[in-house]
Amino acid sequence: MSRIMQLSDFNFDLPDELIARYPLESRSASRLLHLDDQGQYHDRLFKDIVDLLDEGDLLVLNDTKVMKARLKGKRASGGAVEVLVERMLDQTLAHCHIKASNTPKAGAELFVGTDGVKVTVQGRYENLFVVEFSEPILSVLDRYGQLPIPPYFNREAEAIDTERYQTVFHDPEKIASVAAPTASLHFDEALLKQLEQKGIQKTFVTLHVGAGTFMPVRTDDITNHTMHSEWCDVPQATVDLIQQAKARGNKVIAVGTTATRALESAAQAHQGKIAAWTGDTQIFIYPGYQFCVVDRLITNFHLPESTLLMLVSALSNRENILKAYQHAVAEKYRFFSYGDAMLIDQTQSR
Repeated sequence: MSRIMQLSDFNFDLPDELIARYPLESRSASRLLHLDDQGQYHDRLFKDIVDLLDEGDLLVLNDTKVMKARLKGKRASGGAVEVLVERMLDQTLAHCHIKASNTPKAGAELFVGTDGVKVTVQGRYENLFVVEFSEPILSVLDRYGQLPIPPYFNREAEAIDTERYQTVFHDPEKIASVAAPTASLHFDEALLKQLEQKGIQKTFVTLHVGAGTFMPVRTDDITNHTMHSEWCDVPQATVDLIQQAKARGNKVIAVGTTATRALESAAQAHQGKIAAWTGDTQIFIYPGYQFCVVDRLITNFHLPESTLLMLVSALSNRENILKAYQHAVAEKYRFFSYGDAMLIDQTQSR
């Protein structure tokens, strides 16, 4: 009987100077650490991804767009507040995180933006607030919102983030995420063209990334952790391409943990077989999980003791991942959202 995995099993030491707080000048100029199916790692450049994939392989990307979801405001009494829109329920109603000196109660009125758009707290939904805006939410965010860049940047959003914290292929109609699918930030139009010319296909899923992606695991036994919920959509056109790639012996490469969660959630909803699916997912992937769809994963380097580190450890194994991370630290790879990338192959023996 295997022992229960503890949170501390996924810890590693990361020097603060390796956290990438700004993007490189070029999206595809990042480094790439390739962890192969034997657990061996290789230092590459991200643009080498063209050589590391085969003709007929299929890239699956997340086409969500990040909202300018963070709003600064005040109470009627003048006290400062911050509202972070997590999920829009309709044009004016949303689930939100609220930062304030005192927790606002149902009926409390907050005012955001320079013209004081009213935001009324309706109540609670789990750890979120249900709030109603007096105007359409997207209009308010467009005028006054800030991009909700990750907390570990330790800075306010700047002009450079407006372009670089979005993918080049996002669907402008799918503006609903509060964090970017960061593995996809490495792709620019030139690299996508090179992949296409080699005969590497691409397709899309949608997963609207929630702020829960940054939430720490607070249980020592990781199996007791409750994952946050995120909405995703795996369309039939994507399912068809996946089935065709598998049938001809090609690989399905998920670009990012969000695409992985969407694909595996769709399969879990259909007894392990990929099929079109739309819904909320709370899938928690950690070592021992048997992947149904994903063969290879392009991803960034993740935080110690995070659910994302557990997910990548499931595709290879914990020991391989931690050894690769130790190498990345020693070789001064850049970590997290604006950092360098990994290509992880599903390990033969996990």
